[in-house]
Amino acid sequence: MQIELVALIVDEYDPAIAFFTGVLGFDLVEDSPSLTTDGRAKRWVVVRPPGARTGLLLARADGDRQSAAVGDQAAGRVGFFLRVDDFDTTFARMVDAGVTFVRPPRAEPYGQVAVFLDIAGNRWDLLGAPPAD
Repeated sequence: MQIELVALIVDEYDPAIAFFTGVLGFDLVEDSPSLTTDGRAKRWVVVRPPGARTGLLLARADGDRQSAAVGDQAAGRVGFFLRVDDFDTTFARMVDAGVTFVRPPRAEPYGQVAVFLDIAGNRWDLLGAPPAD
């Protein structure tokens, strides 16, 4: 058993794809035409970190209720966690790309962590190995 996808509600597909692939370095796994349950056109867009099995389904908000959830899917908490092999290099690359960090890097028993916002405003932990002593 595994979790294959997690839906992330976004305002628009293309800026979200650009953020996840161009800024975070995810792979665009699928971008296919699809239909809503009532027959309107939409896209099936999946991104995932290179080598990962679990991906994000980038779902464009459909209606007022979904639009209200954009950027607040975890009610202001960190709701997503991205572990990287080289924390310092990834952090610097993300800062250079204009990613907003709402908490600076800090050391925790489980590793280095800094909190950033995705394109929609959701909070993510950027996680790395504990700093070498």
